[in-house]
Amino acid sequence: MTADDRVRRFHGGCVARRGQGVLIFGASGAGKSDLLLRLLARGYDLVADDRIEMEDGLVRAPAALRGLVEVRGWGIVRRAFVPEVVPHLAVRLIRPGEAFSRLPEEGLTDGETGLPVLTLDGMMASAPERIDVALDCLEGRAFLLPQSAMLVSDN
Repeated sequence: MTADDRVRRFHGGCVARRGQGVLIFGASGAGKSDLLLRLLARGYDLVADDRIEMEDGLVRAPAALRGLVEVRGWGIVRRAFVPEVVPHLAVRLIRPGEAFSRLPEEGLTDGETGLPVLTLDGMMASAPERIDVALDCLEGRAFLLPQSAMLVSDN
């Protein structure tokens, strides 16, 4: 096995909050780059836009794309970036208007990465806040209640 055989490649982006990587996946036009830009504006660090490499538990941009972000309507922009991070969360974007589960199955993980997964419409105004909440739960700063705790009687 060569070193290149160990590298897993994905179409998506990656940002980091306090060193915790967030992978952003979705179909073309689902809002990956838009969400990435909004997270950067919130103080997240850029790791990768458009292409991700994962090797030995670390995520990075391919060498030729490091520090580059596509800003549609403007062009390709070079920015400060973090060379690599440990991924903690996978975000799967659906197309605007597509239905998704309000309360997904507990302990759900991403099929490609094995990471905890958050499914959302990346164009929703609250998408960055939802990612913050998910990271807070993974860090132990907030706590996800079991769905059974939400089953209460009207009596």
